[in-house]
Amino acid sequence: MLKSTITKSAGIGLALLLAAAAPGQAAELGAKDEPIKLAMLEWTGAHISTHIAGQLLEKLGYKVEYVTAGNFPQFSGLADGTLSASVEIWLNNVGDIFPKVLAEKKIEDIGSLGLKTQEGWIYPKFMEQVCPGLPDWKALDKPECVQALSTPETAPKGRFLDYPADWGSRAATILADNDMPYIAVPAGSEGALVAELEASEAAKTPLIMMFWGPHYALAENDVGWVKMPPCKEQNNEHCITPPDVDKVVWSGFGAKWPAALEFLKKLQVDATTQQKMMLAVDKKGQDIDAVVKGWINKNEAVWKPWVEAAKG
Repeated sequence: MLKSTITKSAGIGLALLLAAAAPGQAAELGAKDEPIKLAMLEWTGAHISTHIAGQLLEKLGYKVEYVTAGNFPQFSGLADGTLSASVEIWLNNVGDIFPKVLAEKKIEDIGSLGLKTQEGWIYPKFMEQVCPGLPDWKALDKPECVQALSTPETAPKGRFLDYPADWGSRAATILADNDMPYIAVPAGSEGALVAELEASEAAKTPLIMMFWGPHYALAENDVGWVKMPPCKEQNNEHCITPPDVDKVVWSGFGAKWPAALEFLKKLQVDATTQQKMMLAVDKKGQDIDAVVKGWINKNEAVWKPWVEAAKG
């Protein structure tokens, strides 16, 4: 879930897969001359998912606009129709407004994007020598581990590198739940998170941090995932579990663009393919439109049935 354009993101693959759909009459295009406004969030994976949706919607015959939107503020735009759809919503990080506008039926959750995710606490693998017992979370409580992770700003406690403050995070709550001697220090951006991970790996500087996948950095750095402590309460504030990722539309979307709704319901994004495209964009500096177009040109057999089924 995850801000600043997910600066680097690597791996292998983003395959749109057709979710099974019952046969039926094709939907009408609807207001094809009015642009479908897709939310562009702060990370490259979401940019890729959104551009794939957008380019294929254009093949369906629609006009598309990409609108920059914040992870939490987007739900106000979706609720009032200022935004038409958002195709990569990490449900572990939606704030208070999402459940409110969903209950009020101002937005519609149209199902999973199919993106296999990871989220939790990671560390460079060399930390297993610094904190014997890792990946068990209890290893982080050992005095030698705390001392190694201590900095002038956190001493005598250890430093835990957290998500940027405006992303929201459960890390500080979980540290407090378990009386762990650490202070969660927010990173300045997603790029800063990645830079610290790379610097830690290169210089063997101790580091424990919040992170997620899919992300290119997981392919380029040797990391371990902490086996997390049991949840104190079974809710989002006290637990970290791999999040579901759904697609959300404005409540009036289906009435206005019926065929587009049918298409977006079928849209699936494979994490392996997404990471490969992230690598091309963030590490190799390739243009995202060109990367997505290249995928579409090579994978017509995958996406054409969705377009044809929606269009009729």
